Amino acid sequence: MPYSVLIVDDSNFFQTRLKEIINECPDLKVVGLASNGQEAIDMAAKLKPDIISMDYEMPFLDGVSAVKIIMDENPTPIVMFSSMTYEGARITLDALDAGAVDFMNKNFAEVSANSATFKKKFHEKLITYAREASTDAAHSATVLKESIFAPKTGATEEKRVTPAPPPVSKSSSSNIKGKIKLVVIGASTGGPVALTDVITQLPADFPCPILVVQHMPENFTRAFAERLNRNAALTVKEAEHGDNIERGRVLVAPGGKQMMIERGGSTVKIIDGDDRVNYKPCVDITFASIASVMGGGVLAVVLTGMGSDGADGAKLLKAKGSTIWSQDKDSCVVYGMPAAVARANLSSCELPLKDIASKLISDV
Repeated sequence: MPYSVLIVDDSNFFQTRLKEIINECPDLKVVGLASNGQEAIDMAAKLKPDIISMDYEMPFLDGVSAVKIIMDENPTPIVMFSSMTYEGARITLDALDAGAVDFMNKNFAEVSANSATFKKKFHEKLITYAREASTDAAHSATVLKESIFAPKTGATEEKRVTPAPPPVSKSSSSNIKGKIKLVVIGASTGGPVALTDVITQLPADFPCPILVVQHMPENFTRAFAERLNRNAALTVKEAEHGDNIERGRVLVAPGGKQMMIERGGSTVKIIDGDDRVNYKPCVDITFASIASVMGGGVLAVVLTGMGSDGADGAKLLKAKGSTIWSQDKDSCVVYGMPAAVARANLSSCELPLKDIASKLISDV
């Protein structure tokens, strides 16, 4: 039985084209069309779709507001359509904070031209999230509504200084205290909210520099880093070529490029993304660079995400004596990247998202 899809968009053209594209896939079926946020809320309650495709700019009630209400009343996976501008990035991050699981570029040319690449990616996202939700509906509702997508602290001008609560971890204490020189975190789907949860709980005197590789396009990483910086006790910025890797600082790999570290391990190297590499930035590339330059003394953390990016790099890091942690299945939006690490027996510790920050504070 195909997964049911609700399309929410104020453009008749996009409604028609998205319906045609979705219904081309035998595993998907459009069950409703909504033209604004309020209609989306009403139809989500009535139709109980498996997944929702949502525009963010609409009359009467915008997409972000609709996401918040739907996630409160009828938790459902929601994929946002967004412009790839800086302002579009800021709004999309608001939608992810509100509970949306992912986003797509709202590209008129791609949709009009019947792009095979667009269709494949769109179908894949819809099926993946619908399947995740339907596999364990009770768990998905809890994760979507309470655990991962609950709105975090708002963007304020004052940085957070409250330390995390004492660690409550399923795993035993590690023996890495005082041995870690660098923490590097990789994430994809669900990562922006997961990273916000982790980074904003770390104190200003956290003893190690942190590098972050989050699958995001250009413009999005800058908006994401700025948002993190407003809410974290640590200094967070989008990485630029030559930036120093230093205590008290979090560097976020820029979208559309790759982040490596220079010989000596004191600065980052930013290079253009190669079209032969699926992800820009790519977790494997950053991990491999760190393994080559620093070897041991690194803690790599793999968070929620689709696919297996990070597993190959984690293998190289572990071979050099570094430590790997991963997020556990129950707290992931998509248990892909952490699963790849766990299956390869690379992770010494699988943690619920809520415990990662406190374990970093206690163990590093």
